[in-house]
Amino acid sequence: MTTNSRAHPYSSAETLRPARALGVAALAAALLSGCVAAPGGPTRPSRGEPAPTTVRHPTPSGARDPQFQTIRGLDGVIGVTQRELERQFGQPHLDVWEGDARKLQFIGKACLLDIYLYPTSSSKTPVATYVDARRSSDGQDVDRAACVAALRQR
Repeated sequence: MTTNSRAHPYSSAETLRPARALGVAALAAALLSGCVAAPGGPTRPSRGEPAPTTVRHPTPSGARDPQFQTIRGLDGVIGVTQRELERQFGQPHLDVWEGDARKLQFIGKACLLDIYLYPTSSSKTPVATYVDARRSSDGQDVDRAACVAALRQR
C-alpha cells in the first residue's frame, strides 16, 4: 500500500477548523447585515393604497447637462420637475434616488411609466429628461406617448 506524500496542505481536520470558523463567521456577518434597515429606506404604506417608496437620499454631484429625450407626445413631461409630474399623474408609486438623479414610477391599469430626472447646470432641481413605458400586465415595452396619455386620463 502506498501513501500519498503530496497531500494538500488544507486536507487535515486540524488545519480546516480555523478556516471553517472564519468562513462561518463571515457568512453570519453577511447574512445579519441584510437585516439592518437603512435610513431613507422604504416607507410604510398607508391603509388601502401603497405609499410611494423612497430609496436613498440625494447626494450632490457636479453640474451636468444631460441629454433630453425628444419624442412626440411627451410635451409637458420632458423638462418638468417632480411637482409638475405629480400634478399630472398623482403620487408616484416609486421614488428612487441614485446620487442626485431620481426615478419616479407611475402606474395605471394599462401601463407603467418610469420618468428619470436629473439636475442640470441651469437648475439644481432635477427635471425629467427620459421616459420609459411598459405594459402593467407583462412588462412589454409600449408607446411612451400613449402611456402618458392613458395615465393623464385616470
